[in-house]
Amino acid sequence: MAAPTGHDRSRRPSEEEEEDDPVETMLKKTGCAELHYAVQECMAETKDWRLCQDKVKAFRKCIENSMLNQVPKS
Repeated sequence: MAAPTGHDRSRRPSEEEEEDDPVETMLKKTGCAELHYAVQECMAETKDWRLCQDKVKAFRKCIENSMLNQVPKS
């Protein structure tokens, strides 16, 4: 099967593609994958990242919370 050309933000990767993709692995660990997909879909639909700021902010907050939960407690 041929790989799609360019950035196709509106499609989700297959399970086979996800296994090899370190970004997908990281997103699954953070629990923020769905928010990431929402940002990608918004950008694909609007073609303007400024119109997607609510989704970008939600994704950023999720990633930040995930990082805070990973900090070792002393």
